[in-house]
Amino acid sequence: MKGRLYGVGVGPGDPELLTLKAVRILRACPVIAAPDAGGDQLALAIAGEHIKDKELLLCRLPMTRDPEVLSRCRGEAAAQLCAVLAQGRDVAFLTLGDPSVYATYSYLHRLVRAAGYEALAVPGVPSFCAAAAALGEPLCEGEQALHILPAAPELDRALEQPGTKVIMKMGRRREETLALLERQGLLERSAMVERCTMPGETVVRDLSQAAGDGYFALVVVREED
Repeated sequence: MKGRLYGVGVGPGDPELLTLKAVRILRACPVIAAPDAGGDQLALAIAGEHIKDKELLLCRLPMTRDPEVLSRCRGEAAAQLCAVLAQGRDVAFLTLGDPSVYATYSYLHRLVRAAGYEALAVPGVPSFCAAAAALGEPLCEGEQALHILPAAPELDRALEQPGTKVIMKMGRRREETLALLERQGLLERSAMVERCTMPGETVVRDLSQAAGDGYFALVVVREED
């Protein structure tokens, strides 16, 4: 019998936003895996109450844009997971937010399946939904479109589309992104949520006053009324 891999979305930060299904899977799996990017283990902290005394498997997945490094590390992580699954043990791989939204797990999911093992995703609360709650505003209504966008080089063209835009993955492109919003006259229709549902959560409605590193930040750009 082969083990089964679960990609468990643990939500944006607040442990109370873990789904009942996520909690059940975490408690049932003998092995808990998580990405090791060299920083704080936020996903482990979120799930901490439900994974006490579990075997922990850290997978080295550095935060880099180098495609060769990414490919090698993802392959090595998938091999780690497969080695445990081959023993007939199930593994829960923790991922912030939802495993289908800009998640490292999606790459491991495909690699593990290609190796002949079963892999399933367990949905989690995505950060942009939690951010909408923090802002106290809906993301879209009626037939209004919703665009989930990375802060990538072609963001300027994507911002021209009708509907609400959510800009994620700003990181080092934070200042560049804010400058682009200013050039396109979108600052007044934008708001930023940093560290959503985590300690230190900040809602910034005047982006000219935005500060910080942008790693746990996203921007919501409203369509003009």
